[in-house]
Amino acid sequence: MHKRAVAVFDELRQGVKELEFLTDPTSGELRVGCTESLAAGFVSAVIDRLSRQYPRAVFHLAPADRTTLLDRDLRGRAVELAVTITTGLDSDGDTDVQTLFDDHFVVMASEQSKWSRRRKLKLADLIDELWVLPPSDSLPGMNIAAIFRASGLEPPQAHVVSFSIPLHHHLLATGRYVTMLPQSMLRFGKHLPLTSLPIDTPLKNYPTGIVTLKNRTLGPLAQLFIEEARKLAVL
Repeated sequence: MHKRAVAVFDELRQGVKELEFLTDPTSGELRVGCTESLAAGFVSAVIDRLSRQYPRAVFHLAPADRTTLLDRDLRGRAVELAVTITTGLDSDGDTDVQTLFDDHFVVMASEQSKWSRRRKLKLADLIDELWVLPPSDSLPGMNIAAIFRASGLEPPQAHVVSFSIPLHHHLLATGRYVTMLPQSMLRFGKHLPLTSLPIDTPLKNYPTGIVTLKNRTLGPLAQLFIEEARKLAVL
């Protein structure tokens, strides 16, 4: 009964949102769940484009790892959609999955770091440097470990373990740290003072997209977000 009651009141809220949007199409409210790296790149770019068309719209971002995004936030109806890695996800269960683009991890450092001036580097050259990495048991952490092992190396001992992108930025800005982050951060976050280092690594592409709940009516702003995300993904 509790689950059905949550669904009923959620639909009522969505109906109110539609009426408000019809009254003032430049406004609206949307709750989006996404990973930290996508918040810093792709999702920020989508919001920037939408806010130019709908200046009174309000966006609530809930950064979290994929498991938390899907199990707690999306299924708990705290967010209308989740933007995340879609590896292993499909639309057979209670969710709809729309893949937007393929991404991959690249080695990044500050534009002012000593490595950014090198024309050629090998992953082995950085193995003993100061690394900032996500938790090793997380999906990004396992992807990064697979890249090192495919290069014939064991993953480095991280000096700092965190998903936090602001923390990555702060440490990398010192010029002493390196990391691996999704290439989409540089592709869609052109303002970031980071650079990808000239290192040939085995490309392990993974899909990224939008996950929504089946049998849940999306609000007008959520539908516009999805449309804009599709456009941006192919640019």
